Amino acid sequence: MATGKTILILGGGVGGIVAAARLRRLLAPEHRVVLVEKEANHVFSPSFLWLMIGDRSAAAITRSLAALGRRGIELVRGTIERIDPAARSIRVNGADVVGDHMVIALGAELVPQRVPGLAEAGHNFYALAGAESFRSALAQFTKGRIVVLVSSMPFKCPAAPNEAAMLIEYACRRRGIRQRVRIDLYTAEPGPMPVAGPEVSAALRQMVEAKGIGYHPLHTITSVDPGSRRLDFADGSSAGFDLLAYIPPHVAPAVVREAGLCGESGWIPVDRGTLETRFPGVYAIGDVAGIMLTSIGKPLPKAGVLANNEAQVAAHNIARTITGRGEPRQFAGDGECFVETGDGRAGFGSGNFYAEPAPQIALRQPSRLRHLGKIAFEKYWLWRQF
Repeated sequence: MATGKTILILGGGVGGIVAAARLRRLLAPEHRVVLVEKEANHVFSPSFLWLMIGDRSAAAITRSLAALGRRGIELVRGTIERIDPAARSIRVNGADVVGDHMVIALGAELVPQRVPGLAEAGHNFYALAGAESFRSALAQFTKGRIVVLVSSMPFKCPAAPNEAAMLIEYACRRRGIRQRVRIDLYTAEPGPMPVAGPEVSAALRQMVEAKGIGYHPLHTITSVDPGSRRLDFADGSSAGFDLLAYIPPHVAPAVVREAGLCGESGWIPVDRGTLETRFPGVYAIGDVAGIMLTSIGKPLPKAGVLANNEAQVAAHNIARTITGRGEPRQFAGDGECFVETGDGRAGFGSGNFYAEPAPQIALRQPSRLRHLGKIAFEKYWLWRQF
């Protein structure tokens, strides 16, 4: 009789849920799939962009992780206090849990406190509370300057700040206040989605600027003065605002850093094909993983679709190791994303980030059909996983 194995999945975001679900489908019941997550609920973060302009409620995009139990996935709720990758063990709720395999999918930690004054001055729309507070502030806003700020790189969901600016512009037109509102996007990037290449970057910037939104690249924030509502940048320039929506700095979670898992990039280095770390049987997927695209000297973007695709590969290869069935798989660097532009339209970018001599990404123009496609994907993903 085969001895059951235990697979620990750390993190209940997109990557963790997909890995757990895939493993549960591939493995017999005697093998345990254990998902460890501190939160009780999964919130579908790609929909924060709609929530921040009032087109979604928190309830509509939230699901209880306890529902995964019906599919045979064990849920351990608690904060991970320690990771021992060599032993494939963790400490959670004061107890040690050991696995035969481990998938680290803990995402990125958002640290607005790294920029003095940032948290006090604006709304972090990469978090549920911040997206909701921005929605409330926008509903009361009638005139002035709205700034969307990307504080530093890297950050997840590369298209999101551009989508946020365009959706805010749309929301202001919908309310009839656009003529009294100035909208600007300040970012540390050299241009929108730079890893996608100069053509895609230029096309996305044109979409933003065509809506009368000011685009200000290469502006790295150093501090924010909440009282005077002023942004100060590393190049000595400054800008005022009346309403601020920001993306905070991202770092690997503290428990990951303390475990010695991070490399020079500040993220967990992995084999770019298998997603395995330097510790046998330990994988890292999604935002917490660091993969360098050597052809262009830039990291693979952090995005939910890439976490999904990586999770499928890692889960398949773990199941193959346990069962001896099937052929090994490699993550090929493929990815895609919708780009919301407002007015019920969305563009669509897709391609291969591992292509040589540079990533090959195409951006298709906005259409109503692509917007409907994003709505359909949101509903399907939440139904499929829960």
